[in-house]
Amino acid sequence: MEIVFHSHHAVVSDRMRQRAVRAVEKLALRLSRAGDAVIRFESDGPARRVEIALRASRRRLVAIGEGKYFGPALAQAVANWVGVLLSVLAIVAIALG
Repeated sequence: MEIVFHSHHAVVSDRMRQRAVRAVEKLALRLSRAGDAVIRFESDGPARRVEIALRASRRRLVAIGEGKYFGPALAQAVANWVGVLLSVLAIVAIALG
């Protein structure tokens, strides 16, 4: 799986990048056909935003987190993934069932 980083007006530490990579790899294990991922770090004044976009099974799944620092924003984006994955699984269950 290829992971691409984008930093818009943001300085992101190597530790934060490693945390993001670990989170995406864990999420990709839960999906059957995980493709590439794009992780965007954006900084606009005091607000920080992390967007994780993962292409899987002909779909593009996106989770966004915002906060004062990148750590909480990344945690919020990963927490939003739970909702995204549950909605995808519900759609698949309805289609199959």
